Amino acid sequence: MSSSNFKWLLIILLAATGLVTIGCATTVPLPVPPPLPSPGSPSKPDTAVIPEERKEPEERPGPRAVASLQMTEQGRVLLEQKKVDDAIRVFERAVSLNSSNGQNYYYLAEAWLIKRNIKQAEEFNYLAGIYLEGDQTWMPKVEDQKNRIKKSFLAPQ
Repeated sequence: MSSSNFKWLLIILLAATGLVTIGCATTVPLPVPPPLPSPGSPSKPDTAVIPEERKEPEERPGPRAVASLQMTEQGRVLLEQKKVDDAIRVFERAVSLNSSNGQNYYYLAEAWLIKRNIKQAEEFNYLAGIYLEGDQTWMPKVEDQKNRIKKSFLAPQ
């Protein structure tokens, strides 16, 4: 290969590399400056502009959370019907869908209390207390359940 051919090959190769590099470049949009006041509007230099407060969109429960709540209700009904084993299965599935729903733990504790498995009832009551902490409606129920579990633990079997 002659020196002249090599130079042309190198020039073409560099040009092609440049074209590929330029073609892959992305542009970054510049920030848009705030609009200027209209000529007829009065200006108040000593007044601070306070941005409008943004409202956070209301957080809706996802499909897993909704399904878990439906199962909570289904399990509660089974518990009322004294179908304790079925209720436990439903509550366990509900927990697997949404582990932060403290009501499921409360009802699991209730089910194990009915079955006289005090240790299990105690564990689920503890979890209910963690997840329902601060809930003015549920915490009295959790505390009452905790007291019933203690009484059952101390009662002769």
